[in-house]
Amino acid sequence: MTDWFAPSAPTVGFTGSPLDRADALRKDDPAMIMARADRTARWLVLDDLRPVVDDDGSGGDALRWFARGDIPTDAPSVFLGLADGSPRFAVAATGMGRHGDPRGIGAALAASASPGDAAIFAHARSLLDWHARHRFCANCGSKTTVAKAGYERLCPACDAHHFPRTDPVVIMLALLHVDGVEHALVGRQPRFPRRFFSALAGFVEPGESLEEAVRRELFEEAGITTARVRYIASQPWPFPSSLMVGAFAETTGTGELTLDDDEIEEARWVTKADVRAALDGAGPWLAPPPLAIAHTLLRAWVAD
Repeated sequence: MTDWFAPSAPTVGFTGSPLDRADALRKDDPAMIMARADRTARWLVLDDLRPVVDDDGSGGDALRWFARGDIPTDAPSVFLGLADGSPRFAVAATGMGRHGDPRGIGAALAASASPGDAAIFAHARSLLDWHARHRFCANCGSKTTVAKAGYERLCPACDAHHFPRTDPVVIMLALLHVDGVEHALVGRQPRFPRRFFSALAGFVEPGESLEEAVRRELFEEAGITTARVRYIASQPWPFPSSLMVGAFAETTGTGELTLDDDEIEEARWVTKADVRAALDGAGPWLAPPPLAIAHTLLRAWVAD
């Protein structure tokens, strides 16, 4: 009998939330009123999408949870779920967090905090960012209202229902056998730091399967054709709301590269020995950090 669930997917950043999302409570307005009044309820504050954190006692960061009386009464909040039965919310507020680039601070949190805290932050950031960007109806332009504890916006003018968006992105390693040695394709975009290489990636287009997106992106960016595609793992990426879908793709042909210079500044075929050296910080090029799913793909490939 085929074991469809082996091997298990590797663990990636921003996953592993300990919260019960408790979907059934979201549409129960009286239950939400009681949850907000619960003395054990706590709020996670994002200041301009920056998480408010504490020192976790070991040099890392831990999310700071606030009681209801410690947050602005008029601040919009969303329901994140339950922590051992205790309600957890996220709220957008100002003047309570760190200064600096929100994306950089969020990534730093994910790198230094527990996986659970990083996952909760990703959940909260994506949801609050969606609300900040979608205050008006896309159908008629009227102002919308929050519903379902933050998982829906309603338009009172045209009765449209709007839901949080998640944008799928494929990120993949193209694999090629040369003289019995397997190689993987890595590339660098013009905006990348010097010597930094990663897996190629791109957004899934309307009317396109994930496999088709993998093949199209590799052809468009690197000029290579691929056949079989194997799913490896996925990762929520809350900057602002992507779902990264990681895959391997089997290259057909010689692997000769024709790069889209607007997207890819440089690309190269690398061996497992090359990747191991890069992951150890000892190679001529820099690999993605452990937080990124590209790192997970490279690790999975060299371990195979």
